[in-house]
Amino acid sequence: MNLSTRLRALGQAAQKAAPVLATLTTVDKNHALLLIASELIHATKELLSANLQDLAQATHHGVAPAMIDRLRLSQESIEAMAESVRVAAGLPDPVGRVLTSWTREDGLEFQKISIPIGVIGIIYESRPNVTSDAAILSLKAGNATILRGGSEAFHSNQAIAACLERALLKAGLPAAAIQLVQTTDREAVRILCEMDEYIDCMIPRGGKGLIQMVKTHARMPVIKHDDGICAAFVDASADLTMAEKILLNAKCQRPSACNAIETVLLDEHVAPAFLDRVGKALLEAGVTLYLDAASMKILPQRLKKSFPSQLQEAREEDFRREFLALSVAIKVVSSLEEAITHIASHGSHHSDLIITENKHHAEKFLHAVDSAAVYWNASTRFTDGGEFGFGAEIGISTNKLHARGPMGLEELTTYKYLIRGEGQTRR
Repeated sequence: MNLSTRLRALGQAAQKAAPVLATLTTVDKNHALLLIASELIHATKELLSANLQDLAQATHHGVAPAMIDRLRLSQESIEAMAESVRVAAGLPDPVGRVLTSWTREDGLEFQKISIPIGVIGIIYESRPNVTSDAAILSLKAGNATILRGGSEAFHSNQAIAACLERALLKAGLPAAAIQLVQTTDREAVRILCEMDEYIDCMIPRGGKGLIQMVKTHARMPVIKHDDGICAAFVDASADLTMAEKILLNAKCQRPSACNAIETVLLDEHVAPAFLDRVGKALLEAGVTLYLDAASMKILPQRLKKSFPSQLQEAREEDFRREFLALSVAIKVVSSLEEAITHIASHGSHHSDLIITENKHHAEKFLHAVDSAAVYWNASTRFTDGGEFGFGAEIGISTNKLHARGPMGLEELTTYKYLIRGEGQTRR
């Protein structure tokens, strides 16, 4: 059986499973989710063993440390994965909600209700936990799912998918409710994107190459999880104690995350004090600073002498760069307006931040910056489904239509209209 035939068989099976899932009760879905959580915990040794194979291969092939960090599983991360499943089980059912209703003068009744999308294809890289997170959110929202993980996490994804399948069978649900593509062949991505007769929506999570490939080939709607070129603007009135705390968290807590800060824009009036204090703190934390000409000139000489290997001259392309590492690009700007313009032309519409004590500037920034999540005096690391209270997340959408920002259960539904009459006809 060739690859196209195999993948289309997955699509046919998912299409048959979708109506079953769409009519499940909340109790049935939650029972299946709790079984999944138990299976993940029970299979901890199996999952860690599979992950070690992936880590060994990644190291052998010289995969970047940031990618290895995304790939790594631990007992703690498996427990967190299981807890995300339990949290999803405790969330309100997104299906069957009455979004709005009204009645015409002739008595014809209208209801707009939430329903599952149907079959969702999810293509992702690196993070094995996405296999669980994506599957359980789709299941809670009544959707069938076809998962295609990255080759670097192949063994980990297989082990997690096996847990999901065992739980589905124990719950009496179709195994085709959650299916993992069992190949590392990149041609599988193109074939899946052309299967619009089976897949209703495609969600890619990964680097530029993957996103572009899916956008180019997909015949169905695409909700993309694009680059996280997140910027922080430090306004003239910023509290530098707060700025230091926020930026150390936003850059250093997990630099490989898509919601980590990659660019810092400094108002020219605060730049000297910022670089003297917060610049020093970033350097001491091991961060490499890519400095534009103005910030390089302002940077105190003592810091240049103490941290020469962590200082780089920034090129224009560095301000459109997702470092995913302990590196950040720094630029001095003359005003709030220039900062907003820079973010519009260089950012990725993911998560951006202003640090200021000026409420007028903050509100202008919040409303003028066209990103999925815009922050005032808080770390961009909060752009996450769990932190938003959604349980697990399917991804962080940089789209403008249907879904934007962290995607939880609600974003995995669509709607339809129910109309009830008593013999009314149109004139």
